[in-house]
Amino acid sequence: MTQVSSVGTYLPCWGSALRRQVGDDEDALTLAVEAGRAALDGAAGVERVIVISRDLPLLEGGNAAVLLAGLGLDPEIEVGERLGGAPAALDALTSARPRTLVIGTDLEPAGAGAALTGDEGLSVRLSARLARSLPVRTRDAAGTVHDYGDPRLLRERGLLASVAAAGVEKPVAVAGADRKLAGSLCAGLPPELPTVGASAPFFALAAMVREDTTGTLLAVEQASLTGVVVETGTVRVNRREPQARPMPRGRDTPGAEIPISLAAYDRAFEPKLRWEAGRHPGRDELDFPPRYHVGRDGSLSTDYTLVPLPRTGTVYTGVTVHVPVPGLRTPYSLVIVELDGVEVRALVKVTGTEPGTVGIGDRGRMVLRRVAVRSGVPDYGYAFQPEGEA
Repeated sequence: MTQVSSVGTYLPCWGSALRRQVGDDEDALTLAVEAGRAALDGAAGVERVIVISRDLPLLEGGNAAVLLAGLGLDPEIEVGERLGGAPAALDALTSARPRTLVIGTDLEPAGAGAALTGDEGLSVRLSARLARSLPVRTRDAAGTVHDYGDPRLLRERGLLASVAAAGVEKPVAVAGADRKLAGSLCAGLPPELPTVGASAPFFALAAMVREDTTGTLLAVEQASLTGVVVETGTVRVNRREPQARPMPRGRDTPGAEIPISLAAYDRAFEPKLRWEAGRHPGRDELDFPPRYHVGRDGSLSTDYTLVPLPRTGTVYTGVTVHVPVPGLRTPYSLVIVELDGVEVRALVKVTGTEPGTVGIGDRGRMVLRRVAVRSGVPDYGYAFQPEGEA
């Protein structure tokens, strides 16, 4: 039996109430970081992270370094990356040791959810697991999707046959199926979930906690399923689900994009993704980005230490850029943010709102985003999300 101490969910602000979509600066990894930080929210002692998705950006080289940096966790923590949907996410949760952060993330529809296991909390017990093959929809390594397009076959020979074979009791929630199909399986009215992939079970858990409901939760994908019994327990739920709105209009400019320098990427990785400034011995001020200092005697000081920066601040000034730039969607807004409690100002892009709508004095938080894709490599950094949109 697994004890869940906290659940976090995240939905992008773009799209509609029924179907969210990622912005041009978001991907599966930034969604995972948002949901993971929502589940952590000050918790300490994480020993392992598992992320489940079908949309992770780096199939070679791994996503662990960016994920741990964005979550603010130790780079030596074990990270497991799994390919899968809703059943794989529940499998990972039910087999997780205490102090494991399990994250599921999806792009279509977009959303992410996470759960942190502990020694006490909401009890989740495995009740059924069944793996059957009915490949109605497939996707190969190149991303090509083949859809057999027979929903009746999927329903009758897939989901319903698997539920009957598993012999589970009537569920109260179904992750991985649309609302109509879930309603035909459940004992009552199931919660409406915004995703159908790896993140769906976490949205279902959050909904069950909100409604103070216990019972069976099913996670399904084509003809496979995993079922758990959710029992009583105290759990903290943190939902980052802003109101949906249409994606702002913009234009993409063709042309030669700025290539990546992996040497520069490596030098900037830790302070940029962990959001840290440098402090030299004997000095109180912080340098962001960190840099070497030349003393009055001409000596070079290189032994600075990295200090975490606050993730909230106030807009000091800003500008909206309309000049077309290859590789960047225009227009976009840039702001200088005065971070709380330290004498540090940072130049960052604005995210999560229409360009040109952020003004001097606006409050907000710093969030991990994909600032560019250079030479095929996702380049991550921080952006300013206005407080009203956070």
